[in-house]
Amino acid sequence: MAELIALQPRGMLRAPAPIRDRRFCQRIARLAVRSLYAELALYPKPGLVSLVDNGSHEDMTAETFVRSMFALRRYFLDIAEAGMVGASFAELKRLGLAAEERMLRATQGINTHRGAIFCLGLLSAAIGRCRAAGTSLSPGAIRNALIEHWGSELGAHSVDTGTQSHGAKALLRYAASGAREEGARGFPSVFEVGLPALRRTLGEGRGMRRARIDALFLLMAHISDTNVYHRGGINGALEVRSQARAFVARGGCAAPGWEARALACPR
Repeated sequence: MAELIALQPRGMLRAPAPIRDRRFCQRIARLAVRSLYAELALYPKPGLVSLVDNGSHEDMTAETFVRSMFALRRYFLDIAEAGMVGASFAELKRLGLAAEERMLRATQGINTHRGAIFCLGLLSAAIGRCRAAGTSLSPGAIRNALIEHWGSELGAHSVDTGTQSHGAKALLRYAASGAREEGARGFPSVFEVGLPALRRTLGEGRGMRRARIDALFLLMAHISDTNVYHRGGINGALEVRSQARAFVARGGCAAPGWEARALACPR
């Protein structure tokens, strides 16, 4: 996701505008899929599927995630192009639902990337919108484009509890916020928590792997993940948050023995 937000157009100045735009959207799609792979490869990350183990999941593996990524490649291109031409939220939603169907076919019914379809899809659309408007691709501009063009619809979408997803059920049972509410607010956890943490660790010279770990644990310490509520209930969610806050309070990846402490977190 950091690569996606940091995107800057390069090497396209000689091509006609329509070709430049398509290449730009293709690059967004490549970065989106690359972000999904980076998340899968990151380790340790308590409870989550990685290339090392399946975390707390019994229904999915790294192979499942890879099949899902291949199924989603075209989606990120399509939604970036849709954002570029000012598509309505209804059109973005249609693209997302079609992508979800392809994901479920590829994984034989396992939900690997529903959240990413929503979050990364909207970010891709917002980046496409910034490109069409000729605005900078700064985090602030991307977030503003998301709120300005689709914020009101996202606000209405965030309170639609008619869906039978695990996130919606957790929202009803525990009043936990989830991806849809995040989208309605312009993804504050991404722009105000995760991205600053990533940049801070990189700025201190500790490399991308540690920067991603720091960002992950800070996000775990701050947000209410409806997937955690669904799998572990309120006690499990509180334990995840407590462990993450303890990791952050000890200095995160800057502290000696950080990797052992990350591995020791409940799965």
